[in-house]
Amino acid sequence: MSYGGAAALQGAVYQALTVFPALAGVAIFDAVPPGVTGTFVLIGPEEARDQSDKSGAGAEHLMVISVISDATGFLALKTVAAAISDALIGAPLGLTRGQLVSLYFVRASARRISEGETRRIDLTFRARVQV
Repeated sequence: MSYGGAAALQGAVYQALTVFPALAGVAIFDAVPPGVTGTFVLIGPEEARDQSDKSGAGAEHLMVISVISDATGFLALKTVAAAISDALIGAPLGLTRGQLVSLYFVRASARRISEGETRRIDLTFRARVQV
């Protein structure tokens, strides 16, 4: 197994999201900054599993990308979540280390947090990286 492509994968995802026109003006973080309000994207937890084979080392990454907002209702969040999916699926993500073999949408979960004042959609993607 190799976790060697994890940082490169996160960097490529961040880059793809920041340049995607439908996400213009939406802040993207990998940690929630203190005092943030409005709608933002959080590149969050990840699980990696060995996917090495005869051709070399590799890993499957289950990445969670979240849309978090204090906006009323889920419509605005769902619009941002759809843009995230559009930005990543089929995009030619250039990794600085390793090669992206595949990237698929797995699932989404929408819910209210913080006693109903904040809403969150967690999108899970499966990426396979060969190093």
